[in-house]
Amino acid sequence: MHAVRCCGGEAWPALGLGTWRFGEDPAQRGAEVAALRAAFEMGFRLIDTAEMYGEGGAERVVGQALAESLRAGTVRREEVRIVSKVYPHHASAEGVRQACARSLERLGIDRIDLYLLHWRGDIPLQQTLDGFERLKAEGKIGAWGVSNFDLDDMQELRGLDAGHNCATNQVYYAASSRGVEFDLLPWMQRHAMPLMAYSPLDEGKLARHAKLAALAAPLGLSAAQLALAWVLRLPNVLAIPKAGRLPHLRDNLAAADVQLDAGTLAAIDALFAPPQRRQPLAMI
Repeated sequence: MHAVRCCGGEAWPALGLGTWRFGEDPAQRGAEVAALRAAFEMGFRLIDTAEMYGEGGAERVVGQALAESLRAGTVRREEVRIVSKVYPHHASAEGVRQACARSLERLGIDRIDLYLLHWRGDIPLQQTLDGFERLKAEGKIGAWGVSNFDLDDMQELRGLDAGHNCATNQVYYAASSRGVEFDLLPWMQRHAMPLMAYSPLDEGKLARHAKLAALAAPLGLSAAQLALAWVLRLPNVLAIPKAGRLPHLRDNLAAADVQLDAGTLAAIDALFAPPQRRQPLAMI
């Protein structure tokens, strides 16, 4: 798996694991912890979560799986990258610090490697950045970034005090949702800012896409693997698909090493046309 330079030049794995919908049902907690432990055993080292997911439940699942994996010697803490996100209504300078403290407790760690503003709310961005910078100075977070920011939001952010310290923008990006390619992604590439793609399989729709499956079969791939390899084709893009079953985890990990040729990329362009004009930022 190739690495992406992120968060001050650190090498981050291009493929991670999302945890949206984890922690919502207590009856599923054991299975969710087991899935994350299996992911660590397979080699996953990037986990994305948020205080919103299960109202803290997903963070607790991640924390338990990480603690058990650390005790078992499966991973070392310094190898793992944990990403979490703060609600917009918690994103004042002091609110961010309080929310981060709660997330750290649920995760059972003393530092979140990358802390994101989940989406933009009513609190002025400068207040949020002030809170992020203080958390960074205190060692509570390694880096900070944003999620679901469109180009105008990113440009405004860049002009604020410490705005240049934004490490990433996590957005919805899949072969079937390519609007960011018109303006946002090129802007981020020019500023050497990695894009983190959530829902790269379009909430599972691409895994069931018949024409994509037909294109993938001669390559020895599933439709989901082809869709994921397509997102990871760019050098400065990370992807964090959710997977809770072992076959899906294995398939996703294998897709991270797939190199697509020009003919395959052209065929995907024929199925899902690149954007020809600016589009509103897609969100899930």
